Amino acid sequence: MRRTAKPTYLIPVLSKAFDVLELLQADNQPTTMESLYKRTRISKTTVYRILKTLVHRGYAMQMPDGNYRHITKPKKLRFGFGSQSADEPFSNAVTRSMQDAASAAGVELIILDNQYDAATAVRNAEEFVRLRVDLVIEFQVEQAVAPVVGDCIAAANIPLIAIDIPHPHGTFFGVDNYRVGLEAGELLAAHAIAHWGGKVDWVIGLDLPEAGPLVQSRITGAFASVRKSIANLPEESFVHIDGRGKRERSRKAVSDFLQRHVKDKRILIAAATDSSALGALDAARELKRESHVAIVGQDYIEEAAEEIAKRNSSMIGSVSHEAHLYGAHLIQLGLAVIQGQTIPPYNYALHRMVTRDSPKP
Repeated sequence: MRRTAKPTYLIPVLSKAFDVLELLQADNQPTTMESLYKRTRISKTTVYRILKTLVHRGYAMQMPDGNYRHITKPKKLRFGFGSQSADEPFSNAVTRSMQDAASAAGVELIILDNQYDAATAVRNAEEFVRLRVDLVIEFQVEQAVAPVVGDCIAAANIPLIAIDIPHPHGTFFGVDNYRVGLEAGELLAAHAIAHWGGKVDWVIGLDLPEAGPLVQSRITGAFASVRKSIANLPEESFVHIDGRGKRERSRKAVSDFLQRHVKDKRILIAAATDSSALGALDAARELKRESHVAIVGQDYIEEAAEEIAKRNSSMIGSVSHEAHLYGAHLIQLGLAVIQGQTIPPYNYALHRMVTRDSPKP
């Protein structure tokens, strides 16, 4: 008689995960990891990793005392993400990161484009409320409508996380704006000392005033570092120009400034975004004034990286906001909010300065 081997299609670690989950369901009350370990006879390390995975995916929660309990999960969590603008490279990088992280966490992500526009951001907030999402992650550029967006979402009892710009009723996530500004200013001052003997004619801040004082502190910090490193610069040598974080607007504004100051050859430019920084670079190149400027941006988008790598580019650096990590941080923060964990009001993204000589990460 022909004997056929019985195929086994079981996945051992998945079976162990179900053992732990079923015990949590049966207990229907907080349970210690030690108890689960003893009752399942699964290694402590495996039980620990299973529990952390169940918490991550929203099937369990960890109590303040360290115990675990099952969470009834009748439906897949839906997070609304208001992206800053599909036309902006940094915003697109954040969106890709969000999509990857949401997929990995089993969260449905509904994306609406705020189009760098206040009225659109308000309409999108109202749409998230209509859709009854479980949580909103808001990335929009206009501080003036932050209270409107925040109130709309809070009135519907939907938790809110706001990127870069604080929103009432929301948890903040973004870079430490003043600190990244300080580091940009340090690099600019070091360039002036090394290449111009510490002489500077102008220090330009390419602003993003619509975003409010927190984002604007990128420029405040840059100016503070230059003042600290280069003594006796007159106050009138520090100039604010509204680039609105946009490349073409910044190009026109810097071009106009350079044409009004044709004799000045030592100009430091701190930009609130890399798009603004690239606009300033465009202006300097068009006027053949590239050797007269040194530019540092924020975000470290792909085109900025390409410029910084060039030997003679006037774009000498950018503060990377590590956009590829935003999604994982934000989705984890969102899950923690949903689970009722205590969350700090301000949560800072990682950042690093990137120059031509920086080692690759």
